[in-house]
Amino acid sequence: MEGVIDHHLRALLSELGGIDICVTEFVRVTHTRLPRRVFTRLCPELESGATTPSGIPVRLQLLGGNPLPMAENAARAVAAGAKAIDLNFGCPAKSVNNSDGGACLLRTPHRVEAIVSAVRNAVPPEIPVTAKIRLGFEDRSTYLDNARAAEAGGASELAVHARSKVDGYRPPAYWEYVGEINDQLTIPVVANGDIWSLEDFKRCREVTNCKAFMFGRSLLARPDIGLQIRAYCEDQPYTPMTWQEVATLLYQYHQTTCSHYPIKYRGNRVKQWLAYLKLTYPEAGIFFDKIKRHREAEILEAAFAEQLGDLRKIEAA
Repeated sequence: MEGVIDHHLRALLSELGGIDICVTEFVRVTHTRLPRRVFTRLCPELESGATTPSGIPVRLQLLGGNPLPMAENAARAVAAGAKAIDLNFGCPAKSVNNSDGGACLLRTPHRVEAIVSAVRNAVPPEIPVTAKIRLGFEDRSTYLDNARAAEAGGASELAVHARSKVDGYRPPAYWEYVGEINDQLTIPVVANGDIWSLEDFKRCREVTNCKAFMFGRSLLARPDIGLQIRAYCEDQPYTPMTWQEVATLLYQYHQTTCSHYPIKYRGNRVKQWLAYLKLTYPEAGIFFDKIKRHREAEILEAAFAEQLGDLRKIEAA
């Protein structure tokens, strides 16, 4: 979720609830030892115990294809305050794969194992080292090879996005592969991919038999999906958030971020989030169309005022 889920959004969504762990955007590792500021820029939570303001743990994610620099930078990240390291073997972006990172490493499972092992050996034993993979690169034939490689390297947990790189994000997600990985591995397996609703969660849990689930795009599209799932699992009643409630959350995000970015980028983060919210809330698409060409603070404020009405006046009072 590069460029979308930053520390501001992690703080907002973790405070809302239904989330047990957050993972940062990836820190790109090449052949250099990165300075502390690189880690704290993407993960300011390192300065406060590697948790969000509401106390939810944040894992720092690294991406790269060379075991030694990955290990060295993992150790430096821990020295900067990281309490867990996550390794990205799932990013399907062409620019990343062409630079020997992300999903392209799934073509060579021995490299996945080598990177996980190097990082595992470089950080203290009490620091979890987790990994995320897809089902393969060109196809899904190496799904078990890569899963076993991550486990053999010493990963304490494995998240699996239920598609190959070539599959991209096109439906369907192949949850049955995740279920087989879960059957074969002894470490916890986290199911990921196309869990957009409570009904999707029920089917995914039935197919995979997983006990943990990762949300990316679907959490942005439905911010309370974790709360819905938790209420269902605890047999508690729950009423999903209305658009008006989500719009109030969006306005809080706008207020938090508008002063953190140059004027030419003002409102961009809100617009990025709206691109996902409109998958669940039609009103988000209407609101996006209204502000998509504007950066002026007064226009954005006026649009929110119209959207939120009296609720915004109460919040500001």
